[in-house]
Amino acid sequence: MELIEKAINSLRSGKIVLVYDSDDREGETDMVVASEKITPEHIKIMRKDGGGLICTAVHPEICKSIGIPFMVDVLLEASKRFPLLKELYPSDIPYDERSSFSITINHRKTFTGITDRDRAFTIRKLAELSRERRFKDFGKEFRSPGHVILLRAAEGLVKSRRGHTEMTVALAELANMTPVTTICEMMGEDGYAMDKSEAKRYAERHNLIFLSGEDIINYYLERME
Repeated sequence: MELIEKAINSLRSGKIVLVYDSDDREGETDMVVASEKITPEHIKIMRKDGGGLICTAVHPEICKSIGIPFMVDVLLEASKRFPLLKELYPSDIPYDERSSFSITINHRKTFTGITDRDRAFTIRKLAELSRERRFKDFGKEFRSPGHVILLRAAEGLVKSRRGHTEMTVALAELANMTPVTTICEMMGEDGYAMDKSEAKRYAERHNLIFLSGEDIINYYLERME
């Protein structure tokens, strides 16, 4: 398990770690950074070298304490007034039961919210609020909609769902860090998910740790049981 311990140390030091889920799920590699360590440079690297959607994954206990919902639940409630929304329920995702997507936010001290600096600030402030357990201040500090996409991790993390949302939050938990992570899918030049071998080469060129989801899941289950 030396590799995952190196990944934990990388996360603690503010470095990006690459996580590949599995061949039989999305088949994607995500860049991940601990949200409490995020900087504008991380956002820049993710949007330029990752190229996928930049999202922030949040531990389910934090979501419950704040009151952050799944987006599907928001849409179902809103469908009472707007019936079309009920038809949009994601019941046909080929690799999952339903989406982990939640609301989008900007910190109230940002301008447009989309710049590298604004997004890093919003994410870092969310991690700070979570670490300090100032859950009642969420509405005072953030507004919605915004440019930081939140993902709500499933209860039990990798015990119940094995997406990048749960795996990366589990990794932060193993590192004894605030269990809020920021992730971005890596896209290839062909417009599809970056091939695993290409992602590994990227990790080697940039001296980053490359992990498989299985590495995280096994290590987490061994430590948390």
